[in-house]
Amino acid sequence: MDILEYIVSELLYLIPALMVLGKIIKKGQYINDKHIPVVLLIVSVLFANLILGLSPESFIQGILIAGASVFGHQLLKQSKE
Repeated sequence: MDILEYIVSELLYLIPALMVLGKIIKKGQYINDKHIPVVLLIVSVLFANLILGLSPESFIQGILIAGASVFGHQLLKQSKE
């Protein structure tokens, strides 16, 4: 089972954008590292609702996008160690 099967293609570009945003937030040191996934979740849900319209499906898409972004970041991080 692949998470990308469940994500709407119009939102796929948000995954790398959220990864970059997370890196910017981390370097800025304005927000504690443990809060970065929550910030990315909020941003992801907002953009999903803006792009797809306000609906339960767009809310779920935002959650999936944030999950894919954080999961992708962790995969990259663990592969470097």
